[in-house]
Amino acid sequence: MDLGKKVLQGDVLSAARLIRSLEDEVEGAEGVLESLYVSTGRAQIVGITGAPGVGKSTIVGCLIGKLRKRDLKVGVVAVDPSSPFSGGAILGDRVRMQAYGVDKEVFIRSLASRGWKGGLSRATVSTVHVMDAMGKDVILVEAVGSGQADIDIARISDTVILVLNPGAGDEVQMMKAGILEAADIFVVNKCDLAGAEQLRQGLMAMLSISTRKASASAWKQDVVMAQANCDKGIDDLTASVLKHNEFISTNGELEKRRQERAKLELAWAVEDYLKKNIDSMDQGQLAQMVKDLAQRKTNPRSVVSEIVGRMSAGGRDGLFAD
Repeated sequence: MDLGKKVLQGDVLSAARLIRSLEDEVEGAEGVLESLYVSTGRAQIVGITGAPGVGKSTIVGCLIGKLRKRDLKVGVVAVDPSSPFSGGAILGDRVRMQAYGVDKEVFIRSLASRGWKGGLSRATVSTVHVMDAMGKDVILVEAVGSGQADIDIARISDTVILVLNPGAGDEVQMMKAGILEAADIFVVNKCDLAGAEQLRQGLMAMLSISTRKASASAWKQDVVMAQANCDKGIDDLTASVLKHNEFISTNGELEKRRQERAKLELAWAVEDYLKKNIDSMDQGQLAQMVKDLAQRKTNPRSVVSEIVGRMSAGGRDGLFAD
């Protein structure tokens, strides 16, 4: 039985092997993923982001348990920052979630960011597709959370959770452009700490004037108070996650988000394809193009048009090395 069929049957070892091959860009891996693509698009993708140390991994671990009690199959993609020396990652997220390692309906995969910006890794979307094809009902994607500007997680998710802590500067971060619009659910974690109620009130005040409330039919962003290390507030968070999925499924927002995600994937695929073809170009031709650009004899758009035109004509025409 081929690798793709095993993944469709939910085989964890086959899925892990495929994800590793996709990460390492092993020849043939993309072809297997392409064969699985028609079997995806069914899972709810939940993105979890927030600054380092706010308790994202603890919340994810708690969510796994709550979702499993509802008999939902769960996938977890935990993106860890890469070492600047080895390129690897500590993969601490998986350690925190190891209690679910024996549950055959839970598949947890850690990915190294490998220098990617936006809190994700190159293989994040591919890994989500693999888990979707396996039959997971909910896929939790935990971003690195390196900064409030890193909101790529919102672009690949159906539901976005932003985790905040009192006394960690989050009151100021809330004022930053984009962050209010990106999240569907806010979690004030470590709510036993001083300042938690002030943070909640400040957040509610900001949401009351958010441009996202322009439509009467828009989702009313939830604010959940939680203390994840003792499971407080996680039932409310789980209910909000499932409620949001139901809401956007009935008002057309889910389809809109998925079309935007498909458009983003298409752009990434085109970019990746062009980069790979540039790498295979005849180096003499490439050097001449770079020289012409530096001397202002041409411009980047014209060069791109020339390359794409030759590629679409089907005759790499000496532009690419054999």
